[in-house]
Amino acid sequence: MVAPKKGKNASAPSRPGRSLALILIAIVALTGGMFASGHTTPRLGIDLAGGTSITLRAVPEAGQESAINKTNMDTAVDIMERRVNGLGVSEAEVQTQGDRNIIVNIPKGTNSEEARQQVGTTAKLYFRPVVATELSGANATGSPSPSATGNPSDKASDKATDKATDKATDGQDKATDEGGASSTPSDAASASATGQGRAASDALKADPSPSATASDGASPSPSGSAAGDAKLQQQYAALDCTKAADRAKSGDGSKPGDSMVACGQNSQGQWQKYVLGPASVDGTDIDKSEAVLNTQTGAGWTVTMKFTDAGGKKFADITGKLAKNQSPQNQFAIVLDNEVVSDPYVSQALTGGSAEISGNFDQEEAQGLANMLSYGALPLTFKEDSVTTVTAALGGEQLKAGLIAGAIGLVLVVLYLLIYYRGLSFIAVTSLLVSAGLTYVIMSLLGPTIGFALNLPAVCGAIVAIGITADSFIVYFERVRDEIREGRTLRPAVERAWPRARRTILVSDFVSFLAAAVLFIVTVGKVQGFAFTLGLTTLLDVVVVFLFTKPLLTLMARRKFFASGHKWSGLDPKSLGAKPPLRRARRTSRPAGPVDPKEA
Repeated sequence: MVAPKKGKNASAPSRPGRSLALILIAIVALTGGMFASGHTTPRLGIDLAGGTSITLRAVPEAGQESAINKTNMDTAVDIMERRVNGLGVSEAEVQTQGDRNIIVNIPKGTNSEEARQQVGTTAKLYFRPVVATELSGANATGSPSPSATGNPSDKASDKATDKATDKATDGQDKATDEGGASSTPSDAASASATGQGRAASDALKADPSPSATASDGASPSPSGSAAGDAKLQQQYAALDCTKAADRAKSGDGSKPGDSMVACGQNSQGQWQKYVLGPASVDGTDIDKSEAVLNTQTGAGWTVTMKFTDAGGKKFADITGKLAKNQSPQNQFAIVLDNEVVSDPYVSQALTGGSAEISGNFDQEEAQGLANMLSYGALPLTFKEDSVTTVTAALGGEQLKAGLIAGAIGLVLVVLYLLIYYRGLSFIAVTSLLVSAGLTYVIMSLLGPTIGFALNLPAVCGAIVAIGITADSFIVYFERVRDEIREGRTLRPAVERAWPRARRTILVSDFVSFLAAAVLFIVTVGKVQGFAFTLGLTTLLDVVVVFLFTKPLLTLMARRKFFASGHKWSGLDPKSLGAKPPLRRARRTSRPAGPVDPKEA
């Protein structure tokens, strides 16, 4: 005879200690991470912390209605984030709303009027010749000489420059275009260009080494046409690009036809300052720019630029003039919103009307630079639809009202549990506290991790979650009480009730989570905070019920107070109207044969 396989049936006892130990370890780890990160409170949204909320609506140029698309809107968001960060603003939020609106939330402590001017204007991109450049601020080890023997600057705002620096000794970037035009950022190690099937070596080079420094450490004076501008020289000497305030003001009031000072960041993360000549090529002269994976030359991810007919002529003219100069006067700076994002240099005229920038980019970096170049020619402007100012006092009042509402809801739930479930309410309240603690810790960690901000709708989502969590406990408790009504004792009732309760809880929570997920996807702005919090607390409800509530009830069922069915335990068989255990009646066996009519 083969012995039946041992298995765990529905009424078999579980091991609650393991589950409780697991959730305890998770709570301790998350709490420790919260204190270690220094973020012990959830990050508050604009409606609770106070600040300014600006709604911008995209308006296309005539005949360019198709310009309002996801790619262009995402690019606009990136540019606006750069602008806001340039003001020294921390924890600002810039996000799209719908298909043509952008919401900019700026916390308190920021000049809202200046912020409105920064985010509400169209991005300006220009190609300007470099007159002089040097490291700026305390990180400068000396001052470069802008003479013919000086080295070009090491400018790059892209993270790809770190890779190019590592490969500076043997790396080579290539650029090709239809008419011989090529462009390579200064974060590249070297460059070559081919046009119309002919090699044109060193058509554009970039040097990853730091800018040369003068032996005496003296600061250079701008040379060229800008040298005679005493005011410009003073601005250049006083400019400290390591200071956000100086960077934000550099280039203010300058027109495309004027010389200017500007800032940019090199591959080592050091700030450099520039003297730049009048703009030679406008961003609107770029017809198209995109990131391309160049597998033919092995250059990897590159950024291609295609100019308009007029732009191609301008580009050929400026590169032809710069090629006759020595560094850094043979460089041109790509300037976006008065900040240098790249500063390649040339050795010959580039007449093809298109160019390819390569610099050991990965896909994300190439797409980022391509977006910046594209936005300078983007046929979009933004109009201000609304500006809402929330004071810190009003935000505090809203938060206080939300917390009071949550506290009232929690108290009502606890009172109901105490009156109806008596001793079982201890398990329910303890589970609610564990769920609330996990929610608080996770929200505190999500602020610095993914930028989650607790706004008023999110608080409402947490309040709604109280009822969802309590409902899961009630489902399980009622299943246990049903088993007791059938005449079973508590310990087997707890185990037999769990499979049925588990299915119901999972189905209910799945529906809630699905609704939260759909709401999060189809909505934008603050409503997403409600959906996110609802989805998060729904997931935590499953974790708490499985790893805490059920194991705790299993342990409590072994205690005399609950096991004996005390009248205050909430599991009193008498008050529940329990029936005695069903017993099968014995039947007397009879021999087969005719039945006596009298007996019948």
